[in-house]
Amino acid sequence: MTYITHTQQAIPTSSRDEQALAQAELYTHLETQAEAVAPTQDPLTARDRRIIGEIIEVEPETVRTIWIEGGITVWVQLVGGGRLPFNRNWFAARVAEVKATLPEAPRERNERLSDELEKACAVFGLYHGEIDWLSFSTKLYQDGRFVGFVGCYQQGWYARPRQYGVNRVAGSAEQVIALLGVRTAVAA
Repeated sequence: MTYITHTQQAIPTSSRDEQALAQAELYTHLETQAEAVAPTQDPLTARDRRIIGEIIEVEPETVRTIWIEGGITVWVQLVGGGRLPFNRNWFAARVAEVKATLPEAPRERNERLSDELEKACAVFGLYHGEIDWLSFSTKLYQDGRFVGFVGCYQQGWYARPRQYGVNRVAGSAEQVIALLGVRTAVAA
């Protein structure tokens, strides 16, 4: 019977470097494909990052994520790879302090005002068209009938019964809707 003995051959150094480069390129390609197929949704909003950045004194863009471990420690992961631990109670207190002093971003203000308008419309039994975010205005309808325009600008809420006319100004969406002569909806 014939036996064959296999011996390990020496791989030239240049071949090993090429193989390492090819392997690194493959890993990079796989990572980009994984992100393209299943992008991860970022749980932090821009406001969250601003608050955390203010607390730990870093640029908001450098905050990657945050999590609580064991109900005691808040961990902040930074883009550069560093992690910072904080006591949960201390961190929560600081978040409350910073939130109270941090001014609203324009988008956050729009979202808050949109929610306020939606609630006010529900009180009066109204529905509104698509909101124009540049001027924050919309048309209001009740039972398919045009009621007027409602909007919000720097000075506050306004209502106008026609396309052209004088704005009536008030402190809340509910108040300006009432200025259009609409009465509170009665439950059926």
